[in-house]
Amino acid sequence: MGRQDSGQNSAQTPADVIVVGAGPVGLTLAAELARHKVRCRILEKAAAPSLYCRALGVTPRTLEVYEDMGVVRAMIDAGLWFEGLCLAVDGAPARTIAPDLSDLPYGMIGIPQPVTERILTAHLAGFGIEVERGVAVNGLVQAGEKVRLDLVGPDGREDFAHARFVVGCDGAHSFVRHALGIPFEGDAFPYPFMLGDVHLGFPGDLKPARGIALRLMRLREDTAPDMFIAIPLPEHGRYRVSMLAPEYLAAAGSGEAHGIQSERPGPSLADIQAVADRIAPGEIVVDDLRWSSQFRISMRLAARYRDGQVFLAGDACHIHPPTGGQGMNTGIQDAYNLAWKLALVMRGKAPASLLDSYEAERRPVAEDVIARTVAESVNIGGSGGARDRLADTQIRVSYAGLAGAALVGGAAAPEGLPGDRLPVAGDRAPDALGLRRRGVGAPLRMFQLLRGTDFVVVVAVETPGALVAAEALGARLAESGLPVRVVAVAPAGASLADPYKVSLVADEAGAFAATYGLGAGEAVLVRPDGYLAWRGHAEQVVAALRQVAGAG
Repeated sequence: MGRQDSGQNSAQTPADVIVVGAGPVGLTLAAELARHKVRCRILEKAAAPSLYCRALGVTPRTLEVYEDMGVVRAMIDAGLWFEGLCLAVDGAPARTIAPDLSDLPYGMIGIPQPVTERILTAHLAGFGIEVERGVAVNGLVQAGEKVRLDLVGPDGREDFAHARFVVGCDGAHSFVRHALGIPFEGDAFPYPFMLGDVHLGFPGDLKPARGIALRLMRLREDTAPDMFIAIPLPEHGRYRVSMLAPEYLAAAGSGEAHGIQSERPGPSLADIQAVADRIAPGEIVVDDLRWSSQFRISMRLAARYRDGQVFLAGDACHIHPPTGGQGMNTGIQDAYNLAWKLALVMRGKAPASLLDSYEAERRPVAEDVIARTVAESVNIGGSGGARDRLADTQIRVSYAGLAGAALVGGAAAPEGLPGDRLPVAGDRAPDALGLRRRGVGAPLRMFQLLRGTDFVVVVAVETPGALVAAEALGARLAESGLPVRVVAVAPAGASLADPYKVSLVADEAGAFAATYGLGAGEAVLVRPDGYLAWRGHAEQVVAALRQVAGAG
């Protein structure tokens, strides 16, 4: 559609990438692009931030992403650690299921989405980028290596903007996806749900400990179980509750009901109390309703994540049941995956073909999440005791074996060493504690050494000669023109002089050796998003780096 140039666009900061949508996914992407030195704009059609807690749970893997971004402390300070689940089925005595995640860098935490957005917006402002609110996109045209967006501002003024790339992070009803004509196929559960932010009192014996969620069920034949699910919020006594919507409420109103902010009427305090009374008589008092919503749970996946110079991320390309709190976290990790690839391409360090690996890596993850959360939602009345403790942590997300992934296989991990399976190309680079660096009083973690926007080569060294070789490797890698650093890890007690332009640490606790299983002179190549791209002998890492980036 044609638009008159109002001249307003010329006053905007030039952008290499325009991000459409300022939820957690769009904010993460914009902040990561800025951290990678890419100029971007972020547009949001809503005039003000939402007060709705559409997403709450934050997985251990997302907290690792937040650590790399530099916002993890603010997030943790604002959240409440999830300590477990109190489950009661058909009036049987309640029991608490509390998976032990103490061996991970982080546990599972609850952070209301408005708080997440507030922290990420402030973080983004630190890069000099403000969310452009009240700006709606109502046209998208691609021409060669440019994308034109037709915009309508908060005052109704029509404008346009150009960028090399556009990323639609604009939710389940994504304008960007519709404009591209990308199918969003799937189904919806046959029954609606209702949701509310309330205060709960427990006059009986049911009161859970702080950080414990409630799942109260009454099973019914040939239909969904009657349920009352309460997820604790950081404020004392406050919960986000969800349950099936009664027929009279489901029949009211009109319009599509997917999403927290639907056109259908939300439940009243009395509607929510009625469910609590039916499932746990006399045990729960519901009051102080802040907001409520009626919605349907859908399972949909975009047929593709990219069309030319335009990409999709987050709910714009995948939606599924909220079981396990996977949705927002999957979207944030979409953004984290895409940002470093766009940055390398924009800076001329990698060809545009590297961007094909985004869909190759992230779409299978969403497929798996949809399949798993649908299965768990169907079995929501089950015992809940046999699940893998890491199932919802996203720690085990791996790109290993995926065609088109930005990986080089390299050597296989050796067998028979302590600990779990050793990481291979495509796996998350694990943390390792107890690393010591000369002149630093406190022990370090591997994540501290990996943090940043570079590739990192981690090489095992034992002798002065091996350290000299690591220095030479660093010099050769610098010649590649790609952002890369070298970390050398020596065994405890090794007497090695400080190297030049190589970070040398000692594996005093032996955790690195047990976790990575590298022999002398072997190395791993860690991508900017914290996934292993390759493992093998250090002499081969230069070729591996160029192959991963598509520059070789």
